[in-house]
Amino acid sequence: MTVADLLRGLPSLAGPLPAFDPADAPSDPDELFGTWLSDAVDAGVIEPHALTLSTVDPAGRPSARVLILKDLADGVWHFASSAVSRKGKELANTPWAALTFYWPALGRQVRVRGAVSVANGEDSARDFLARSPSARANALLGRQSDLLADRAELDTALAESVERVENAPDTVAPAWTLYHLTADEVEFWQGDTTRKHVRVQYVRKGGSHWTRELLWP
Repeated sequence: MTVADLLRGLPSLAGPLPAFDPADAPSDPDELFGTWLSDAVDAGVIEPHALTLSTVDPAGRPSARVLILKDLADGVWHFASSAVSRKGKELANTPWAALTFYWPALGRQVRVRGAVSVANGEDSARDFLARSPSARANALLGRQSDLLADRAELDTALAESVERVENAPDTVAPAWTLYHLTADEVEFWQGDTTRKHVRVQYVRKGGSHWTRELLWP
């Protein structure tokens, strides 16, 4: 069997899928996201707070990776990473990004685009210290995306970092950064088994005012 044959045989949007009447969509996308996130949790979606962060390098080539949403308030979406990682460097060069959520059990996607800014040091430190000890130990290495000679090198460095966290639990990685994406577009995509998908797009028109419009599937 070829890869193409395998892919063609896999179901997509098989259902049953929930209905979504765009006429019931609230005026603020934050509210609708909160509802959809709760629906995903209730449906047993694994890691419903996971998102794909898309950035571009100086040549305009895209990169994507999965992170965790930390907060959403007043149209600002929060995520965190090391400023010296590939994504951190790309955001420093081009402070714009896209976020994508996908909840397959519900046939739903949420797509977000906007400008990215850096939170203050206090908020970044608070986010870092809220991470698990193992996550803090890993981040303290400060080597994300660097070339790794062998796994033994990682094991040694990580063991030392774990001990550092145990001895000084308030230590914060200097490059750890909380990022704020201020959305100017948020799209809610509800899949349909007959491919008559529902797409509602919110576009910011200044301040906290949004316009809401339908898109062709």
